[in-house]
Amino acid sequence: QVQLVESGGGLVQAGGSLRLSCAASGRTFSSYLMGWFRQAPGKEREFVAAINWSGGSTYYADSVKGRFTISRDNTKNTLYLQMNSLKPEDTAVYYCAAGRKFPKVASSYDYWGQGTQVTVSS
Repeated sequence: QVQLVESGGGLVQAGGSLRLSCAASGRTFSSYLMGWFRQAPGKEREFVAAINWSGGSTYYADSVKGRFTISRDNTKNTLYLQMNSLKPEDTAVYYCAAGRKFPKVASSYDYWGQGTQVTVSS
């Protein structure tokens, strides 16, 4: 069992930056593939970024590549998402998730956080 709690969301102007964190409970954090997804009002949840258990492999949606960076610290049981050059279209609730198989597929993740709101004003 893994419990996930996101933090770091907020209101930022276009072009600004935010850093999201996801604190995980349990001793098995380091064995999980971890991902960030987001959901905007009226839209389906979409993949943002993922990182394998060691941090050696990362995956990004085309829409955030070059602007967002995913990382993890297994000694702190924490996942991060550094978001730079934010755009209004990045506005959404951001969720972290823990899984084992397919990085970009939401249904393959076993555990989800409650989400944190990110709002980017123009």
